[in-house]
Amino acid sequence: MNRFFKLLFLVLICEGIGFLGTIFTIPSIATWYATLNKPIFNPPDFIFAPVWTTLYFLIGLSLFLILEKKLKKDKNKILVIFSLQLLFNFLWSFIFFGLHNPIFAFVDIAMLWATIVLLIYEFWKHSKLASLLLVPYLLWVSFASFLNLSIIALNR
Repeated sequence: MNRFFKLLFLVLICEGIGFLGTIFTIPSIATWYATLNKPIFNPPDFIFAPVWTTLYFLIGLSLFLILEKKLKKDKNKILVIFSLQLLFNFLWSFIFFGLHNPIFAFVDIAMLWATIVLLIYEFWKHSKLASLLLVPYLLWVSFASFLNLSIIALNR
């Protein structure tokens, strides 16, 4: 497969997972989410789409860089971890916005955070750049975890 189309395919998979999450997110923003008490550091709603779009691009690019290495030994392990983090990413939107359950969403985002850390570790062995491209994702999910936990505390 042409390198450009391979990159495009991987980025579109990541962006597509984000898009699927909006099926649950968008209908809840003006309804359920608007009724929640949120901390003062809660970003305005318009911030989330460009941040996530950028992060999904970086996630896809990082996987592209790893797959370009033609790995034999760690490839399956990396693909499993990568798939798990995408699954946890999608499930968070479903649990938080779809099921309106911030507590279970926090459990999910903790699993997401752990898989991102593991993915960064695994990527580092093969491509420092691919690993570093995931750092903004980890930072954003760290912030989102704290935000999620704050929403739980403020809405008990």
